[in-house]
Amino acid sequence: MADLLTELGLSEDFIAGVTIYGVIILVAFWLALVIWAYRDMRARSRDFFAQVGMALLVAVLTVPGLVIYLLLRPRETLSEAYERSLEEEALLQEIEEKPTCPGCGQRVKEDWLACPHCHTRLKKSCIRCGKPLELSWNLCPHCTTGQTAAYQPVERPAMATPHVHANPPRPPEGYSSTPTSSVSQQHEHLEFIEGDEL
Repeated sequence: MADLLTELGLSEDFIAGVTIYGVIILVAFWLALVIWAYRDMRARSRDFFAQVGMALLVAVLTVPGLVIYLLLRPRETLSEAYERSLEEEALLQEIEEKPTCPGCGQRVKEDWLACPHCHTRLKKSCIRCGKPLELSWNLCPHCTTGQTAAYQPVERPAMATPHVHANPPRPPEGYSSTPTSSVSQQHEHLEFIEGDEL
């Protein structure tokens, strides 16, 4: 054997060095697998026994243990599960924040005063600024006007009166503006006799 190594130009020290180097690489790879499995399981579960158990599985079975771990580990990490729960909570909160009509349950908008579906009154207008208020509010948060106070809103300008002609048309000749007098005169000439039937 020594003659063969001498012929190949390799010494026993060189072979021993390569062997030791290979063993160190294998040990480092095995240790890296164990540490990776432990850290990965710690990121996916808070159970200490599951973390240690998976690390021991990879430490004992090495590569087959790593394959088994990859098949059994939880699908998402704790941070991914937390982000997903935040997204679900935000979606639920957004759905809950959208107001619905108490009468029919249909979706309504914040500035609607009544439900267009069932005509239920949703809000009231401020007596001064006209902005929508909750029915139970007694003070407008926009203009600080008390809603129970005897406040008279600003009157809107009256509509323009129709144009009156300066020279109104004259009635035709023979037209009497007091027809009641002629009617009373006609009644004076009528007499009813007993026995007459209408």
